[in-house]
Amino acid sequence: MDRQWSQQENWYKFGPYLSERQWGTVREDYTAEGDAWTAFPHEHARMRTYRWGEDGLGGISDDTQTLCFALALWNGQDDFLKERLFGLSNEEGNHGEDVKELYYYLDNTPTHSYMRMLYKYPQTAFPYKKLVSQNKRRKITEREYELLDTNLFAKNKYFDVVIDYAKNDPDDILIRLTITNRSDKAAPLHVLPTLWFRNRWSFSEEATQPHIERVDSGQDGRHQVKAIHERLGGYTLSFQAADAVLMTENTTNKERVFGHPNESPFVKDAFHDAVTTGQLAPFDQQPTGTKCAPVYALTLAAGQTIDIKLRLHQAELADPLGPDFDEVYNVRQQEADAFYAPLTTQDSADDALVKRQAWAGLLWSKQYYHYNVRRWLEGDPGDPIPPSERWRGRNADWQHLDAEHIMVMPDKWEYPWFAAWDQAFQAIALASIDLEFAKHQLYLHADTRYQAPDGRLPAYEWDFSANNPPLRAAISWLFYSQELIMTGKKDYEFLSTMFKRLRPNYEWWNSQLGGKQEGMFQGGFLGLDNISLFDRSDDIPAGGSLDQADATAWMATYTLYMMRICVELAQQDPLTYEPLSCYYFDYYIRINNALQTVAKLWIDDEDPDSNNGFAYDVLHLPSGKAIPIMLRSMVGLSPLFAVMSLKREIAQSLPTFYQKIQDYQANPLSKNPCYCVLEENDNKDSILFSLLSADQLARMATFIFSEDELLAPGGIRSLSKVYEKAYSLKIKGTKHQIHYTPGESDSSMYGGNSNWRGPVWWPMNYFIVKALEEFGNYHGTAVQVALPFGSDNHGTLNDAAAFLSERLWQIFRPDAQGRRPLNGEEFIYADDPNFRNLVLFYEHFDGDTSRGLGASHQTGWTALVTCL
Repeated sequence: MDRQWSQQENWYKFGPYLSERQWGTVREDYTAEGDAWTAFPHEHARMRTYRWGEDGLGGISDDTQTLCFALALWNGQDDFLKERLFGLSNEEGNHGEDVKELYYYLDNTPTHSYMRMLYKYPQTAFPYKKLVSQNKRRKITEREYELLDTNLFAKNKYFDVVIDYAKNDPDDILIRLTITNRSDKAAPLHVLPTLWFRNRWSFSEEATQPHIERVDSGQDGRHQVKAIHERLGGYTLSFQAADAVLMTENTTNKERVFGHPNESPFVKDAFHDAVTTGQLAPFDQQPTGTKCAPVYALTLAAGQTIDIKLRLHQAELADPLGPDFDEVYNVRQQEADAFYAPLTTQDSADDALVKRQAWAGLLWSKQYYHYNVRRWLEGDPGDPIPPSERWRGRNADWQHLDAEHIMVMPDKWEYPWFAAWDQAFQAIALASIDLEFAKHQLYLHADTRYQAPDGRLPAYEWDFSANNPPLRAAISWLFYSQELIMTGKKDYEFLSTMFKRLRPNYEWWNSQLGGKQEGMFQGGFLGLDNISLFDRSDDIPAGGSLDQADATAWMATYTLYMMRICVELAQQDPLTYEPLSCYYFDYYIRINNALQTVAKLWIDDEDPDSNNGFAYDVLHLPSGKAIPIMLRSMVGLSPLFAVMSLKREIAQSLPTFYQKIQDYQANPLSKNPCYCVLEENDNKDSILFSLLSADQLARMATFIFSEDELLAPGGIRSLSKVYEKAYSLKIKGTKHQIHYTPGESDSSMYGGNSNWRGPVWWPMNYFIVKALEEFGNYHGTAVQVALPFGSDNHGTLNDAAAFLSERLWQIFRPDAQGRRPLNGEEFIYADDPNFRNLVLFYEHFDGDTSRGLGASHQTGWTALVTCL
């Protein structure tokens, strides 16, 4: 890692950068309607060239995704090769898009010097049609039909396919495929390790078409092919003697996709026909191509394990598969163990396993992401001109955006695109193992190739203009503080760069999203929107406007950390940054005042039901009437997050800024507990900035830690359990209601594949834990809460943070029967030794049982378990 970030060697050149689903993405959609799922469906993926990226099974590529490697399999039963993971489109699933495969990320290092994943492949025909038909038949109120429900794995009639990569150096990658027949009978399997070039030449991005050519076989029985690219250079793939070596071109099968004749039979899906029909000869004799695969036709006896070795290398090697092959593997495995060991010294063996797989999933979720919006709107030279409607459609006002980087995806199958909201939490989880790459992720999003000229940051490719919680100032400060603690280094350059990039974004929020009441915000989609009674991104009922408690609290958090960054930078440059510190302090006070008065954060004597410390959205009708939406949910907890302590001596080092603090404290308004902005106690060496007084905090805690309200077995619910009986509100004769839904969504809002109306969500729970710790560090024993509410067990706010962390960890920890709550009723993960130590990292978790829900590999933020 040191050699990487000092630019001595590029250890990040090759990595797990292939997507797991390029089909069904916005980038590949050139239709007027903007229906990405039907524009490029799964059945086109094997026969049609992608424009903006590649996908594959357990694959790797270089950091420009020019040269790719992945695995293809055939069990002798399916109509086509298993070349990529299968799943349902948004329309096919009863809860939206959903991958229907069993695969697990087992290990990975930040430099990808060692990587391992496992894929479980059925020996009988893969149930593609059954998975589609069963899920289409099910109602939104029913559970999803999963691959394990087909009973294909009940009699162990499957192969375990372990894919290992180990780097000897940045341009020398060892590949080992370990295949085990788990059944009690012999079974056939064709294995096609596939090397190919991404097709850029068809889109006028490359003047010279690259090629892969055969190399004379070595005397030791190994075979080789050489991939030659004008810019990348030459790479040799060495592999054990195979039954055949197939060559074709990575070009569209026009006849199958569009009904037009092909110029050649050597097209993208040629291997599928060749292997499934046994007609290998024409392709085995093809001398060159842009896609190549050795074919291993295996029959594995019951319980048998077979290894296949390959090596992708740039330098000439005398014996690429010789004795040093295993030596390199062993060294890289040992290095991976040594790297992670200090991070898990205080953990049980099982907790350490969970963390190791969480980090593995996080790193396997890296992906090459390419999207030039203007080029996408214009189309490519020589191709049909895309429909003109697109210039008025999706992302048309983001023509400056030109993305081409390695990023961590939320989930490389379900969400194979960057998302501002997710990326922020992914960076937090990354920072503990690769702080520099985590910083790089923050830099990217605020780069001029992404950030709009008016300051907006892009949300996600389905709608770059959506507004997500502005988290980057807080996370920038977190990274700066972490590095200071770990190394003693004050990275002012990082902090100042992030501040300069975030400042226009902050001003955009102020100018575009402010509500009628100064300091209140009406921010649209903020990640918590489908907790609400109605879609807050859409038209507000009765022609009204909505002051959003969470949007306003997020802006308070944004303001607070912009202030803290300025205070820190002012230690080096007071002339520039002390006035800015004052600016953000003033704005923080205005936001606080608005929350306390408009959002009813504190007690309303005329309404005893509001006596709970929560913040509420407020609906303003055209008549002037204001209606608080008094719903206890994660929205109302968001004021917790705007908390920070500042050493008094640091504040005093900036005289004008400190005078601002003293002037505020001299104001009679500051004595009112409803307007608590800061606390400064002579007995403490810190000043606490917070939207909540100690009393407000204690009142809120009674609901946070009540098992009848927000406290679930595995964390804090997104909506209170008291709404099992629906909360309703009539507005202008129309009844709007919401009810507690602990499991899968029963609403099609936001696609129906996620649910914020009851389940436990890791990102918000992580913020709650960190806020409680910050409050606890300041208040000490002065604030005590019952853990859980109603019990005789009382503790400090630090105790509360630890209590909540334990609840969150319980999602992953096996019980006395070996069953992890996240697996629900899938007991195979406890009963079968070949499943027992495999951990999935779901998008969210059932509010009653902790069963995993949504995307099954959303390690991007569920990897936050490593931070507790």
